[in-house]
Amino acid sequence: MIDFCRFRISCHSFVFITKLKNEKNFLRSFLSLIWLFSACISGQAQPFHQPSLTSTSLVSSKEDPSDKSTALQHQVAQSTPLDLSFTQLSYPFPVHYFTDKIQNVEVKTAYMDVPAFGVERGVVLLFHGKNFSSDYWDSTIADLSKAGYRVIAPDQIGFGKSSKPPIKYHFDELCQNTFKLIQHLGLKRLNVIANSMGGMVGVRFTVLYTDSVDKLILENPLGLEDYSKNIPPQTNETLLGLEMAQTQDSYSKFMHSYFPNWRPEYERFVENYVRIKNGPDYEAFSETSVRTYQMIADQPVVQDFPAIKPPTLLIIGQLDHTVFGRRFAPPEAVKTMGDFTKLGKQIASVVPNAKLIEIPNVGHVPHLEVHDLFIKHVLEFLN
Repeated sequence: MIDFCRFRISCHSFVFITKLKNEKNFLRSFLSLIWLFSACISGQAQPFHQPSLTSTSLVSSKEDPSDKSTALQHQVAQSTPLDLSFTQLSYPFPVHYFTDKIQNVEVKTAYMDVPAFGVERGVVLLFHGKNFSSDYWDSTIADLSKAGYRVIAPDQIGFGKSSKPPIKYHFDELCQNTFKLIQHLGLKRLNVIANSMGGMVGVRFTVLYTDSVDKLILENPLGLEDYSKNIPPQTNETLLGLEMAQTQDSYSKFMHSYFPNWRPEYERFVENYVRIKNGPDYEAFSETSVRTYQMIADQPVVQDFPAIKPPTLLIIGQLDHTVFGRRFAPPEAVKTMGDFTKLGKQIASVVPNAKLIEIPNVGHVPHLEVHDLFIKHVLEFLN
C-alpha cells in the first residue's frame, strides 16, 4: 500500500489527503495532483472529492445490517447542504466553466477537461444521466486518460454545477451548447459515451454533428422507446408536488432500482440528494428537475437511431428495467416497457453500424456496477 499523506501547494493552501490501495486509484490521484498543480497556477483550483461519509468504514462487518443502514442515514443527514450550483460538492478533477446563452439567458457550463496520459489517441466526450452529474464518471475518466484519451465531462445545463435557468429545456439546445464548448476547446473530432438520459442527448448530438463524432457508445440509454405513447402528460404542478414530497427513504428506494446489486459506495448518490434537499435552493432545484422531466417526456429520440452514421456500441445491462415516468403509466403498459434486453436488440438492428454487448446481472449503470468489464469493452471498441 502506498500512502500519500499531505501535499501542500502553497499558492492555494490546499491539502491533498488520500490513501491509495491499488494502481487505478494511484493513477486517478496522480492525475488529480497534476491537474491541481496546474489549476493552482491558473487560479482555477477546485476542491477534490473527500472520502464520503457513507463509506463502508462507518460500520464494521460484524454489526447488524439495520444498524448500518441507520448509521448511514444519520451520516447522510449530517452532511453539508448543497446550494443550486453544487458549490460545496467536490469533483474528482478540476472544474472549469464555459459561458454562453440559451434562449437569451446567460448560462455557465461546468466541465472537467482531463488530458491524456502519454501520447493522445483521441478525445472522449461524456454525457451523464438525469439523476447524476459528471462526477460519477470519475473512474471512467481516469481509465480513459490512462489509455491515452483526453476526456471532456460536462454537466449539462440544468444539472450538477452548471446553470439551471427557468426555461423550457430542449435536447437540441443542450447539444448546441455542448458543441459550442467543444469549439471553444478547439476540438474537431471526438468519441461520445453516453448513459441514461445522456444517451438521448448523445443520440441527438451525433445526428446533429455527425462530422464531429468518430464513434458513439451508448450505455443503457433512455429513449430506446417512445414514452409518450404510454405515459400520460403531467402538469408541472403535479410533478413539482411529487419532487417536493420526496424523502431520503423514497429517493433511496428509487436509486436502488438502478442498481440491482446495491453496494455501499452508491450511497453517495442518496447523500448528494439529501444535501440538496437540506440546502437553501431545493425548490429551485426541483423546478429544474420538472423542466428536464418534460424534456424527456416530450422529445423522443427513437426515430433518430436509423440516422446514426458513426460506428456505434450499445452496452446494455440485462437487469435494467428502467421506465421513464413509470408511476404515471397504466399497469398493463408498464408490463411491456423497460425491457432493455429486448430494446437493445431492437435498436442494434436499426442502427446502420452497431455492435451490441449484453452484460448479464447488471442494471442501469454498468460503468459503476462492473467498471473493469465496461472499460474493457469501451477501449476495445475505441482502439
